[in-house]
Amino acid sequence: MKYVLLVYGEETDLHALTPQRAAKLDADSLAYDRELDRQGKLIVAQALQSVKTSKSLRRRKGKALITDGPFAETKEQLLGFVMVEAADLAEALKLAEDIPLAELGTVEIRAVYDIPGS
Repeated sequence: MKYVLLVYGEETDLHALTPQRAAKLDADSLAYDRELDRQGKLIVAQALQSVKTSKSLRRRKGKALITDGPFAETKEQLLGFVMVEAADLAEALKLAEDIPLAELGTVEIRAVYDIPGS
């Protein structure tokens, strides 16, 4: 079953890291991704650019409404995601435990919904 591990954190925490700590976090994250790939569990992993570069779109009555930034005001932002293949939720939770950014933020584990007939 496919799971998406959504990594949330405060961008200000990332900006507060020393250059050495930021480089270590990047290296640890890439090593984590490579290990998942070696195990045949990785589907895709991506870090996201700052919410300052994002837009939110809603469509109401056929009209697109576009605003700057994330949909909701919140302290934590979506920083990235990892999509994995796991036997079950327990395995997905175990895989999420090793995400380096989990030390700074939160990882939400969500099963992928398979649309019937797809």
